[in-house]
Amino acid sequence: MNLKIRTVGFVVYLFVLALPAGALCQPGKKDMGRTVMSEKMNPREAAFQDAMRKLWEDHITWTRLFIVSTAGGLPDNSATTARLLQNQVDIGNAVKPYYGDAAGNQLAALLRDHILIAADLVKAAKANNTAGVSDANARWVANADQIAAFLGKANPKNWPEADMRNMMHDHLSLTTEEATDRIKGNYSADIADYDKVHEQILKMADMLSVGIVNQFPEKFK
Repeated sequence: MNLKIRTVGFVVYLFVLALPAGALCQPGKKDMGRTVMSEKMNPREAAFQDAMRKLWEDHITWTRLFIVSTAGGLPDNSATTARLLQNQVDIGNAVKPYYGDAAGNQLAALLRDHILIAADLVKAAKANNTAGVSDANARWVANADQIAAFLGKANPKNWPEADMRNMMHDHLSLTTEEATDRIKGNYSADIADYDKVHEQILKMADMLSVGIVNQFPEKFK
C-alpha cells in the first residue's frame, strides 16, 4: 500500500468527524485517548492520519478474526491468517516513503513475527499448553521490544524507545486479555476487551502519524 496522498482512499470514521479541525500537535494532549488536533491541520496531514488509523485498525480487526477463527476451529483460518499477514506488509510499505525500502521491509518482518508468535500463543492457550504459552509469551515480548527499538531509532525525538516499548506492551496485554476471554467463552468480556484494544490502537496510530509529520513536515505542505 502506498501512502502518496493522491492514492489515499480510506474511510474516515465518525469519531474523526467529531474531532475539532486543526493541525497535528506534539504527543501529550489527549482527548478520549486520541491525539488532539490544532486549528492548522492541513488536508495532507489529515489524510495521512486517517490512513495510519486504517492500517492499524486493520491490524486489530484481522487479529480479532484470527482469534475467533482459531478459538472456534473455523475453516476460514488460513484465509484469515493470510489477510492478517498482508496487513504487516501494508504497514511496512506505508513507512517506506519516509524511512526507505530497507526500513519498511524490516518493520514488516518484525510485524510478521509479531503475528506468527501471537498465533503460537493463541494455539497454545487453546490447547492448555502452559509451557507453550510461556515460551510464546516470552518471544512475543522480546519481539515487541525489537519493534520499539526499531521505532525509537528511526525517530528518536518523537518516538522515544521507552514510550514505544510501553505502547507495544499495552498492545500485547490488551490483546492477550481479548484472546483469553474468547478462548474461555467469556464473550461479553471478550467484546469489552476488543473495545479497549480498539481505543489503544487509535492512540498508537496517532502517535506514529504525529511522529512522522513532525519529523518530515516538508512532505505534508
